[in-house]
Amino acid sequence: MEKVIRIGTRESQLALWQANTVKDILTKNGYKAELVLIKSEGDTDLKTPLYELGVQGIFTRALDIALLSGDIDIAVHSMKDVPTQMAKGIVQMAVLPRASYKDIMVPKTAASFLDDLAPYVIATSSIRRKAQWLNKYPNDKIENLRGNVNTRLRKVQENDWNGAIFAAAGLERIGLRPEHAIELDWMLPAPAQGAIIVVCREGDTYCLEAGAQFHDEDTALCTQIERDFLRALMGGCSTPISALATVVGGQVTFTGNILSTDGKQKKEITKKVSKSEAVNLGQSAAKELLENGGQAILEGFSNVKI
Repeated sequence: MEKVIRIGTRESQLALWQANTVKDILTKNGYKAELVLIKSEGDTDLKTPLYELGVQGIFTRALDIALLSGDIDIAVHSMKDVPTQMAKGIVQMAVLPRASYKDIMVPKTAASFLDDLAPYVIATSSIRRKAQWLNKYPNDKIENLRGNVNTRLRKVQENDWNGAIFAAAGLERIGLRPEHAIELDWMLPAPAQGAIIVVCREGDTYCLEAGAQFHDEDTALCTQIERDFLRALMGGCSTPISALATVVGGQVTFTGNILSTDGKQKKEITKKVSKSEAVNLGQSAAKELLENGGQAILEGFSNVKI
């Protein structure tokens, strides 16, 4: 095996952790691999809220270009950053076993949340997290927070906020989860949160065969259901959409929701089917949600300035 698989990755600590994890797997399986560092738009613009940048593909476009131009052979992404419709010529090579899908609150100090009745200032750039937080705590204020996980953790200490919301997996993977972090068990995650996807060029049999050796089928199924739900509801606008599918035995349980950006409106659906019947679960759940009040929330985004 003389070919060296060039792994494209962003330069953040978390992105490098993910890319090195894939490199280690490939090396263990007898393949040669090396990292190629590439900057993304999401790394260079740290002030504009993600929903104003268009969100979809903001962290993947530069890697897509490098992949299609032949500068790299594969790219490693947090799957929640990957558009539901991947660029033409790029295909899924492998999905790694999922880590925690949960969101966590990182308080400024361990004592920041002693009074549950007090109005708090919470930081996040995610309109999904913002909407769910305001749905539960309508009197709180949300501030924008951008940057890699290290930068965001630092900003929590530098600003007059009570805390900020993070993906548990991101902090845990690089050993930065604070001991006083609070798991938000009530907050439904972003579709595919906690999952890592590896992509390659269509028709690259060498990389596809390498990926087949570490592809996790259950994670791939669950994240596909969640992403199908997201794609069916997107409507071309930035919307607070959440989804989670889990496999227990031969059963798949799915929960998805959509909220208005201010958190005042919310529609949620839960369905359970056998794995053999789960192929179209994301689409069918989205259709049912739209027919039971979700459509009204979705249509409201055309009249709302985010």
